[in-house]
Amino acid sequence: MRKPPAENVVTAAVLRGMGYGGWVLRHAVERAWELGCYKVMLMTGRRDERVHRFYEKAGFRRDLKQGFAQYAEGFDK
Repeated sequence: MRKPPAENVVTAAVLRGMGYGGWVLRHAVERAWELGCYKVMLMTGRRDERVHRFYEKAGFRRDLKQGFAQYAEGFDK
């Protein structure tokens, strides 16, 4: 099985809790607004409630959309 190209952004374990992840999200959203985007969406496969709270702290809402995904044949999930 082929693996899909990398699309995730992950903070190195030793740097977590230092604000880098939040900074990256804020910067990405600010840039989107500067470029005229009207919406920024974030999808996660993580089930960890701490991760979800991190996204909410960054301004994302979990009550707006429900995501679904399907992989092309031959790609590993």
